[in-house]
Amino acid sequence: MSTAFLVTALVIVATPGTGALFTIAAGLARGTRAALLAAFACTLGTIPHLVAAITGLAAVLHASGVAFQTIKYLGVAYLLWMAWSTWRDTGALRVEDAPRPGSCRAVIVSGITVNLLNPKLTIFFFAFLPQFVSESGSAATVQMLVLSVVFMAMTMVVFAAYGATAALLRDRVLSRPRLVARIRKTFAASFAVLGARLAVESR
Repeated sequence: MSTAFLVTALVIVATPGTGALFTIAAGLARGTRAALLAAFACTLGTIPHLVAAITGLAAVLHASGVAFQTIKYLGVAYLLWMAWSTWRDTGALRVEDAPRPGSCRAVIVSGITVNLLNPKLTIFFFAFLPQFVSESGSAATVQMLVLSVVFMAMTMVVFAAYGATAALLRDRVLSRPRLVARIRKTFAASFAVLGARLAVESR
């Protein structure tokens, strides 16, 4: 496994995006456990994209405008819903002193969905992983799987670090209601911006 892959993958994972934003918000809203669940869920959400890249389904998605647009606008709609529910302090990122029944499940479902409904991830992995494959035939598939597992592990570790750090600051943040309101609106606006950016993405 090349150093170039590890460095590039780390930069990609560490660059804040929808998944990282969701994990940080979960840590601030619900604490360390929710942050770790969010990191795990966002990591699970990348699996279908990695599988698509390995099996060649990404090429189909790239070629089919209808398939790409369908998944893209589902993703846009979900991000806008996340923005609305965060603004209203409802849904998976609602600030809680104690977990409610089903709240952990809501975090997991939302974390998976956030990454699952982003068709750009499939295209990204389709273009990214093969650059670091030096084998051919069945050996290339094995190498792609290994690279995928490493990428997922890095995603989990980095997102968990983001979320745990946010959870450490949780008590200080929650003791200042005005700051909580500002942060909530900032996260809501960020989800809306990410949704708008996805809406104008092309293949």
